[in-house]
Amino acid sequence: MSYFQCGRYRFPLSQPLVMGIVNVTPDSFSDGGLYFSAERAIEHGLKLQAEGADLLDIGGESTRPGGAPVSVEEEMARVIPVLEGLRHADIALSVDSMKPEVMAASLTAGADMINDVRGLEAPGALQAVSESGCGLCVMHMRGMPADMQHDPAYAEVVAEVAAYLRQRLAAARAAGIDSCRMLIDPGFGFGKTLAHNVSLFKNLAELADIAPTLVGVSRKSFLGALTGRSTQDRLLPSVIAALLAVQSGAFVVRVHEVRETVEALRLWRELSGNQLGVKQ
Repeated sequence: MSYFQCGRYRFPLSQPLVMGIVNVTPDSFSDGGLYFSAERAIEHGLKLQAEGADLLDIGGESTRPGGAPVSVEEEMARVIPVLEGLRHADIALSVDSMKPEVMAASLTAGADMINDVRGLEAPGALQAVSESGCGLCVMHMRGMPADMQHDPAYAEVVAEVAAYLRQRLAAARAAGIDSCRMLIDPGFGFGKTLAHNVSLFKNLAELADIAPTLVGVSRKSFLGALTGRSTQDRLLPSVIAALLAVQSGAFVVRVHEVRETVEALRLWRELSGNQLGVKQ
């Protein structure tokens, strides 16, 4: 496989992609409430596109630790107007949702990709996406957002996460989903301690051998634990982590700071003379 099929877009696996975050929520851990209205979310999405984002990831439900779920109707009311407002911006649009009803409605409204923190495990999720041609990302999460950070435990975190992701890819293929549509995400911060996150990051190359890999560590608490920086002061750690992830084979980095991440990746290519280490 030499490309990622993402709805209207076909991305070669030879170059890493930058995914910009558009949180249409009042309570996301880093920027909750900043882009809660459709108008502000659309404006922010266009800004991230101008800064060099390859994809936008639109979310209408916070999945931060301890986050409260929202209804299907509320999530749709947040996400669909933003999708419709960005549909003609010529950028791939992803929707971050674990609800099959929201997935189906988002695809009807023009989404190119579904990014599911539950790994398409919800009843009806695989059926909602199987025939659409959209790109998909299945993520590992131990527990649910409300309780996932309550003493998560693993015998061997890298092996267990890898086994889960392989299992979800197999389930997707059994549902008729072509491998070229699939990404995996180790789920940094989703049911993991600091030690678990560090171990997964150090072994990203092993995980990227399974399938093209999306890494989302932007502004996350484990970067704060390693650096002592507050959530709003994690630009530098976030950009460094994104660059290190791509060097270890990540295909997509999901970030808040698009311009700085794009510049860091470009500078690496210019000064190193090497291609970044995307797995194919």
